[in-house]
This record gives sequence, structure tokens and C-alpha cells, in this order.
Amino acid sequence: MAESDWDTVTVLRKKGPTAAQAKSKQAITAAQRRGEDLETTKKWSAGQNKQHLVTKNTAKLDSETEELHHDRVPLEVGRVIQLGRQDKGLTQKDLATKINEKPQIIADYESGRAIPSNQVMGKIERTIGLKLRGKDIGQPLEAKSKKK
Repeated sequence: MAESDWDTVTVLRKKGPTAAQAKSKQAITAAQRRGEDLETTKKWSAGQNKQHLVTKNTAKLDSETEELHHDRVPLEVGRVIQLGRQDKGLTQKDLATKINEKPQIIADYESGRAIPSNQVMGKIERTIGLKLRGKDIGQPLEAKSKKK
């Protein structure tokens, strides 16, 4: 009988409200009626898709007078791509398929809307056989000799 402990008392009680229930309008008004202290905080940019914090330099950037923008492909390069593609008898879609890019990228490069990428420019150069970068744009691409 020594194992029986008659001094311990087990008290069963209800669980408190969950987080969602505690934030409901009913729970807030009930707490106000009981005179309990409530803490309210406004979340910053709640419900918006803002992933980055606003820095202190935002006003400085807004007042900046210099126009900042990305360099685009020159129209001269676009014309060289178009002429080289037509000389090879390729459509924009055919050229895009050969270099594993989307046809829209070729259209953007030819119209001068694209931001130049050395990787894409190199693929186009090798396919059409014309230089697109450097001083001699539009000149035939000389084949590099392989050294072993």
C-alpha cells in the first residue's frame, strides 16, 4: 500500500483559446468586457508581397537625378543578327532552336530590346558566323585553331 499516494491532486481544466481563436473579433470583445489588458500591434506591410525591407537610402535614391538603366543591344548588332540569320536561311524560331533559347529572345536581340548576355551573344555568333561584339561587328568569325 505504500505505492498509493493520496496526497496528489489531478486538476482537469479546459484548454485556453488557440491563436486563431484569441485573435477573433468575438474573443477581443469578450476580453474587453472582462476588463483584461489588450495589446494591439500593426504589422508592417501585412498582406502584401513585400520581401525586402525599405532601407534608409530610399529617399536618397528617389531624389537621384541621374537616370539609371540597363544597357541594351545596339540596333547595329540587331541588324547584323538579322542579316546573318537570313543569309543562312534561318527563321527566328530556327535560330532560337539551334542555340537552345526561346524565339522571343532572338526577336528582342534583333529589335534592340534585350539586355546583352555574353553567353547568348557567343551562341548567336557561332551559329551565324559573324562577330557581334568588339570593334569589328559584322565581320566574319575566324575559326580558332585548336592547340594540343
